[in-house]
Amino acid sequence: MTYKWPTFFLKETIEHRKEYITINDSEKYKRCRVKVHAKGIELRDEIEGALIKTKRQQLCKTNDFLVAEIDAKVGGFGIVPHFLNGAIVSSHYFLYAINHNKLNVKYLNYFIRTPFFKDQVKAQGSTNYAAIRPHHVLNYVIPLPSLEIQNQLVKKIEFISEKINEVSRLRQGILDDAQAMLSSAFHQIIKGAEYQTMEKVAPIVRRKVEIEIDGEYPELGVRSFGKGTFHKPVLNGIDVGTKKLYHILPNDLVFSNVFAWEGAIAVVKKEDNSRTGSHRFITCVPKDKITTSNFLCFYFLTDEGIEKIREASPGGAGRNRTLGLKKLEQITVPIPSYDKQLWFNSLQAKVADIKKSQADNQTELDALLPAILDKAFKGELV
Repeated sequence: MTYKWPTFFLKETIEHRKEYITINDSEKYKRCRVKVHAKGIELRDEIEGALIKTKRQQLCKTNDFLVAEIDAKVGGFGIVPHFLNGAIVSSHYFLYAINHNKLNVKYLNYFIRTPFFKDQVKAQGSTNYAAIRPHHVLNYVIPLPSLEIQNQLVKKIEFISEKINEVSRLRQGILDDAQAMLSSAFHQIIKGAEYQTMEKVAPIVRRKVEIEIDGEYPELGVRSFGKGTFHKPVLNGIDVGTKKLYHILPNDLVFSNVFAWEGAIAVVKKEDNSRTGSHRFITCVPKDKITTSNFLCFYFLTDEGIEKIREASPGGAGRNRTLGLKKLEQITVPIPSYDKQLWFNSLQAKVADIKKSQADNQTELDALLPAILDKAFKGELV
């Protein structure tokens, strides 16, 4: 990348600082967590010294540059915020004090989010265990104008960044309002509605797949928290073994029996056609003119609906908490008139369009700041 300003090694503006303390069992300590993708540093926890096994820890200071030895290659670095002054980190982190007479800490904080900086970090080593050492960081380079110009750039980037955040907040407000409207409409139409069992209105349907050795079987997955379906890799017939597969068709209401309790429930889309699922995916087919998959899916993702799923999924967390077939069949669901359900589904479709539009806008917003940073460090903003 070509820069307007001369580049310098970071060691000309930062200094590796090793300040260790001995943990006191009777005191309480803050510990840091460095988020990946250069998304900053947050509080991991506050813990009694007696619970910290390694008694020799490093002390963080406000505006230190903190680099995670193992996660640096995936953006595990950032600037220590003021509320983590005095927090501790292990020897698997490197701390650097910044020379504020040469480098604006906010300028550095923006620079470490650029591809140019991240590529320098990735260049060291080739294994999963990051080979980042303190001297590597000191030898990364940074385009460095005068402190006055750094300050000007920071102000411009902050102004633009705040405008981007403002648009993001407005976008989220639109999504929140749309979801609130949908929830209100749903509760209006189920007032006074009769509750019937799933066995009566949307029974479980199993369509067993006859496995052929040379066949190919693309699988379907269901994301938790109501985030829909996704496509798994194709499974070859020879690799199926004793595994049982079942056909899943568009408009099926599908449950992941191990994660339904955390919202792994979805309506199968047209583009999911010809996909299969193991016995862990339960498919229900609503009876014609009685109810619809989209209506039932919305219900099961409400607080009331998900609580019924959890009651029907005994056991501990994760794969020990399984939705039972018989228990699912006996869950009762509200069944307002079919016309009301169709009206609500059309409302869901409109909200889905709004969400898609806003998601597309957010993608553009997410790309805007990196583009601004690229221009900033090329000297195109001054």
